[in-house]
Amino acid sequence: MVAYDDEGNPDPTTVKPLIDGGTEGFKGNVRSVVPGITACLECSIDLYPPAVNFPMCTIAHTPRLPEHCIEYVKVLLWPKEEPFGAGIGVDGDDPKHISWICGKAEDRAKEFGIEGVTYRLTLGVIKNIIPAVASTNAVIAAACATEVFKVASSMYAPLDNYFLFNDVDGVYSSSFSYERNPECLACSQKPQLITAKPLDTLQDLIDALKEHPLFQMRSPGITTKINGKSKTLYMPNVPMLEAQTRENLERSLADLGFLDGQELVVVDVTSPTARVLTVKFP
Repeated sequence: MVAYDDEGNPDPTTVKPLIDGGTEGFKGNVRSVVPGITACLECSIDLYPPAVNFPMCTIAHTPRLPEHCIEYVKVLLWPKEEPFGAGIGVDGDDPKHISWICGKAEDRAKEFGIEGVTYRLTLGVIKNIIPAVASTNAVIAAACATEVFKVASSMYAPLDNYFLFNDVDGVYSSSFSYERNPECLACSQKPQLITAKPLDTLQDLIDALKEHPLFQMRSPGITTKINGKSKTLYMPNVPMLEAQTRENLERSLADLGFLDGQELVVVDVTSPTARVLTVKFP
């Protein structure tokens, strides 16, 4: 969606703007993303609220909501009874699974005098579905279409760059400019820092990339420059290269020629572009 020049600046002739919109019940938002210039989707990831989780003690002992009863069946009763066979987990797309959970949740709800357990609610809890509201969808769809028209026609200044809509209690809307995150993994050209020890193995470094909350990679491939020459350290997704570089996994970073401040080029399915990381020794 954007190409960069040799100095790391976005080439304006290659930029492809993105208009993104979404709804959650009576709430919605629209954002305009100009790759390499405005905040990208990853820059604003902190705006997303954490997933709703019910305390285990409430689910197991003092349920107060129909959702608690459904979670009880899903989390505690299903593994215990294994209604569809040993080792078979809950499948939110299987009506038989949902019906069984709904029936057991109704029994538990009656035990505690709770009303409101329905098949639709059970499906929503199991699949984490938030009901769509037609009016909210219409407003956000119209806002997206308007932004696309403004970008395509240049007849009016586009959104800069975030629009919020809320009609939970009355109607409220606002817009503001969300700033780019200079440390963003997706759109920043700045190398990211990762700490390691010289005696750590390459496998330790790969595990750190997978477990680090900032990176959360799945199967990173790593290349670097050692003594001025490009070297592929590990490439898991190409069978021939994986076999040739597998022995590097057990070698220490010092043995591989790493120095403090070593720059790595890392590719992974979690990012559309290669990431540049700097290894910092303590």
